[in-house]
Amino acid sequence: MLGVRIRALNDKGKSGMAELKFENQQIITDLNKIQTELAPLSIKLDRWPMGDNPQTRDLLAKESLDEPEKESVLQQLDHYFHQLQAEGGYQSRDIIVLHPNIPQLDELLSKFAKCHTHDDDEVRYIVDGEGIFGFVRSDASQIALKVEAGEYINVPKNTEHWFYLTSSRRIKAVRYFTGTEGWVPRYTNTEVRV
Repeated sequence: MLGVRIRALNDKGKSGMAELKFENQQIITDLNKIQTELAPLSIKLDRWPMGDNPQTRDLLAKESLDEPEKESVLQQLDHYFHQLQAEGGYQSRDIIVLHPNIPQLDELLSKFAKCHTHDDDEVRYIVDGEGIFGFVRSDASQIALKVEAGEYINVPKNTEHWFYLTSSRRIKAVRYFTGTEGWVPRYTNTEVRV
């Protein structure tokens, strides 16, 4: 289990921006309560400060990034990568940029919108936009977690989950990898209900 536990306040001074939705439509937004609900699945959710580098903020405000711009953002946030390397053996990182003007975006997203598992942890640091991770709990109930900029999530390998974008259809996320294997989705045929 990684020891990276960095917390911060968002711009409005409140802790956390994530939302956890249950099948009964109940929603909780308190970060500590969300972490408690995710703990039985060993899912880690934290807030990581993004810093106030104006160049990075300007890049993150753009719809798309070219490779040098992506590398600039990654280098600005590499202190997190170095921590993950030291504590969890992470070997590489990249940044994924999704937005409405990507050709065949729906086709790309459809691969992840169905319930699946991976043979490796899915580790993301959301730096712009938002998305929904859904999870199947041990009692077969389902929950959906909205993550936004400044939130770090670690979904352990073999966790039954799915992912889709919110109506903004925009996200930038740093992805951290321990290796190059384990990223083929293994579909479970569980119906998504949340």
